[in-house]
Amino acid sequence: MPAPAVPEISEETLHESIDARTETLISLRELGPPDLVHLLKQNPRSTGKQTGVYHHVTGVDASSSASLAAYINTLTYSDSSQAATHKIVEGLYCCYNAFSRHDMRVHVTIPGTVEAYCVDEKGEKRKATDELWLETYLCSVLRAYSYADDGSGDTIRKIMGVRRFNPVTNTETEHRFLSAAESLFFRGWQLGSDSVVQAPNNVSNHLTAGLLRYFHTTGRFASAINLFEKLRTQNVEVSSLLAKVLFMGNEEVQGVRVLYQALKNSPMDYVMLDTQAEFLLKKALTAATPAQKEERLKMALGCADRSTIAAPSEFGTWARLAQVYVAMEDWENALTILNSCPMFTYQDKDAPAMPEPKDVYLPTLPETRLDEIDSEPESRFSEQVDPSLLNLRAATYRGTFKLAYGILTEMTAKIGWDQLLKIRSNVFVMEDEYRSEKQDSVSQPTKRNPSTDALRGTPEPPTNGDKTEEEEKEEESESSADSTVPTLTNGHGEGNPVEKPTHTIDPGEVKADGDTTASTDEHLSRLNNKRLCERWLDSLFMVLYEDLRVYTIWRTQVAQHRAQSMQYKKSAEEWEILGALAERLQHRDEAVEAYSACLAARFSPKALAGILRALEKQKSTRDTVGAVIRLVTWQYRWYSEFSPELLHTIRALIEEEGAVKVRSIIQATSLPQSVLDLTHHYAALCATFRSNGTDG
Repeated sequence: MPAPAVPEISEETLHESIDARTETLISLRELGPPDLVHLLKQNPRSTGKQTGVYHHVTGVDASSSASLAAYINTLTYSDSSQAATHKIVEGLYCCYNAFSRHDMRVHVTIPGTVEAYCVDEKGEKRKATDELWLETYLCSVLRAYSYADDGSGDTIRKIMGVRRFNPVTNTETEHRFLSAAESLFFRGWQLGSDSVVQAPNNVSNHLTAGLLRYFHTTGRFASAINLFEKLRTQNVEVSSLLAKVLFMGNEEVQGVRVLYQALKNSPMDYVMLDTQAEFLLKKALTAATPAQKEERLKMALGCADRSTIAAPSEFGTWARLAQVYVAMEDWENALTILNSCPMFTYQDKDAPAMPEPKDVYLPTLPETRLDEIDSEPESRFSEQVDPSLLNLRAATYRGTFKLAYGILTEMTAKIGWDQLLKIRSNVFVMEDEYRSEKQDSVSQPTKRNPSTDALRGTPEPPTNGDKTEEEEKEEESESSADSTVPTLTNGHGEGNPVEKPTHTIDPGEVKADGDTTASTDEHLSRLNNKRLCERWLDSLFMVLYEDLRVYTIWRTQVAQHRAQSMQYKKSAEEWEILGALAERLQHRDEAVEAYSACLAARFSPKALAGILRALEKQKSTRDTVGAVIRLVTWQYRWYSEFSPELLHTIRALIEEEGAVKVRSIIQATSLPQSVLDLTHHYAALCATFRSNGTDG
């Protein structure tokens, strides 16, 4: 397997990339940015002039200064066209240690010496110890999984020029990784956590998330069970992680026993309760009979409800409870619970903030040459896109808002938009009825009572849920624009209009009005049985309406063109956006249709990844392999030899069909052998880890 090509980003001023990295150390809050590799090059004929170039990398062994120096040494043998005219004379490798918040650095002089040191948040130089190297190594592996692409190319496009390697390639490196994880496990909370977790703890942090992702990807459940069994003896909380890997490995009975015994000792551990609720919900959705489904959902409801009591400030517990109510088709409670979810500002991964480069050199390996992929960059930037498709705010949702929107779209897919609006008006105080009640109550003499005081005392919504001034202005402009939109029909040409939702009453306005307005019990009886809708959820309804409006227009136009035997034309970028829109709204057949139209126009990793998700559910082995080959090749083209999702897909295929059959299908594809070898490499990894199905 050849190593990915080496991208080179040239500096305007020598060492400016290193200075920029040092300046940003104090602002890092997550696992840190990818490793920075800075090289000084000079032309052998003019020894006085030096050029600074750099690239980023993840997955390199960072267990010692020697291994990082070895990586720089491999770059001196690079086959790039610039290597013949410029010689590397110095190299600096920077790798962030998120535990101690130090940047570990290895300076290599060629030929000459190797110096290892670290730089703290203030930019001061310190000594690198063995303990710091252990922390750095573990952070490096976690970063490799965190910054890996899921196959869609979205992560690859975020940061230019990142080489991505697999940090764990055999059982020996796995042992080193798990040994480091075991020794630092109870310090994992220091690394922070995903944006959907408010308070990191021993079992909800970046370290445990990375471990679970590793085990899910590789299927090394025996190693996982061994690790968590040892850690469980030190802290009963680890039982939730042990149960999760037991469920992953289809050891469900043992997993249930572990949770049962652990909850006896710690009955209000919210992670264990949530794990139970998640398991029961999955079992309910696959139940053989309605009676079994109902029984499992009742048990899931009990666990989920108790987990919200144990952790009322965590988003995950409330979201799980809402999902259970959706599965039970208790729509009003589902909406009520969704409204109760605490929302957190999304914290993106740490990304390098580099100065404007002087030049960018992005070479292509001959092994990745494939006509349909090579033509993608040029055609992509020349496409026209309808502004209405670019302004869909739901596409930008991340973290808690993305998950909450997913629950809302699931409800819409099951009961329809009109019914969802009816339930919304039953649950929440709507603006028009509040105005009506307010006007009626002004004309009648009233006195204060506990009911009106309850409305007056309604607290302000969390600051995080408030709309910014820009969002409010945007909604005002959308409202005026929507007033001119004609009644729309659904994609089948039927006369069900997509009705724009009316606003709920602003909680802040209720509080302000409550100081001067008095009402009777009779007039407030209906309002007192309703809740105030959080601003963020009200905004989600408006965003959902915009998604449905664009989707309905698209499907109506498609139906009209088909009726007239005309071709419906869109650019590849527009088809890609429409595919994501349909997938977001859980119209999977329409999503595949749009993604396929995109691929017919040009190659798109995002569209192909969307089709791959559908193919995996359909158990279409040959088509799945064909999609994986192209995605692996595209990833390798952009310097990534490792994608956990694609490795998991290959492993799942091998478990289902056997290694011999999968290799045969790969080899039978009419693509260049160098391209096929890239996917064979993923299959070889499964054999190295002795995955199920590789024996044959």
